[in-house]
Amino acid sequence: MYTSIRRYEGLSPGTIEEITKLVKEEFVPIVSAGAGFIGYHLVDAGDGVMATISLFETEAAAEESNKSAASWVKESLAALLPNPPQITAGEVRIDKAA
Repeated sequence: MYTSIRRYEGLSPGTIEEITKLVKEEFVPIVSAGAGFIGYHLVDAGDGVMATISLFETEAAAEESNKSAASWVKESLAALLPNPPQITAGEVRIDKAA
């Protein structure tokens, strides 16, 4: 299993709500339809910080999703994101769910 974590900083008050709405309505249907998709999470970390966590079965699926995400963010969210995301991606070494 592979993950891609994106951390966005410097968001204006109220922006995360707008981003959440757009991501839920537009991006989640796209990413979840991709081959190897396992899960997607958007986290409001407070203080203008937001993170997204995407999980995929294979590295290739994660890489393809990263390309799709970058393109969608550029088209749909660029005006709402003052800074590029910090991206961490790699193989999941431990996975335990309830």
